[in-house]
Amino acid sequence: MAMTMTGEVQLAAPREMVWAKLNDPEVLKACIPGCEELEKTGDNGFRAVAKMKVGPVSARFKGRVTLSDLDPPNGYRISGEGEGGVAGFAKGGAIVGLTEKEGGTLLKYDVEAQIGGKLAQLGQRLINGAAKKLADEFFANFAKAVQG
Repeated sequence: MAMTMTGEVQLAAPREMVWAKLNDPEVLKACIPGCEELEKTGDNGFRAVAKMKVGPVSARFKGRVTLSDLDPPNGYRISGEGEGGVAGFAKGGAIVGLTEKEGGTLLKYDVEAQIGGKLAQLGQRLINGAAKKLADEFFANFAKAVQG
C-alpha cells in the first residue's frame, strides 16, 4: 500500500538553526513519536528503533535512515526502511525544504511511503489518519525544540 503526504510548518527560528536541529540525532530522537533509539551510523546515516501503534496493530520497528541530496541550509532528502516483524514493513522518504519567511523559516515536506504486512490490511483511511497524526506530532515537537 502506498501513500503520500505533503505539508508545511512555519517555525520562529532562523533557517541555519532549523537546519542544525534537523541534523541533530538527539533532537530528532526526542521529536519522533515512539522513538526509542536513534544513533548515527556514518556521515549521513542513522539506525533507529521506534514503537508504533496503528489501530489494533502495535509493533517495534527497527530500521535505517539515510540523508541524501544535502543542500545546507536549504533542505535534503530523507529515506528509510523499517521492519516490524509480523506487523509488516514500512519504507519511504521525504523531501524537506527550508525557506526564509516572515522572520523565521518555512519547512515544507513531501512524503512518499509504502507499507506491507498486517499494517497494509488496516485500510487506507486508518493508515493515512495515523500517518497524518504522527507527522503532526513530530512537527509540533520539532517546533518546540527549535523555538526553545
